[in-house]
Amino acid sequence: MAGYLTTHVLDTARGCPAGGLKIALYSVSGNSHRKLVEMETNTDGRTDSPILPQDAFKPGNYELIFFAGDYLRATGQDGDDPLFLDQVPIRFGMSDPEAHYHVPLLLSPYGYSTYRGS
Repeated sequence: MAGYLTTHVLDTARGCPAGGLKIALYSVSGNSHRKLVEMETNTDGRTDSPILPQDAFKPGNYELIFFAGDYLRATGQDGDDPLFLDQVPIRFGMSDPEAHYHVPLLLSPYGYSTYRGS
């Protein structure tokens, strides 16, 4: 089985999945970024398909950009301008060509966390 990449975004301030949150995936090489795909989370806080499916998967360095500011504004959690969190970048490496990589985001207006999920 070839590797692939997924995510899940949870709104920890509201206690629910973060639906409608835009995400972009970039391939990273040194200081060079190449956009691979842009997607939006569904009502379960997940994308409808893997962000990087098996047929496009390659080991390497990647960056997910979560457009948290747009989501926070849309859900009435924007507070003062400028927002404390706007775009949330998570840079990570994927080395195993057969693995499922899952990079969740737990989001609130003033903080976030991530981990390698399963």
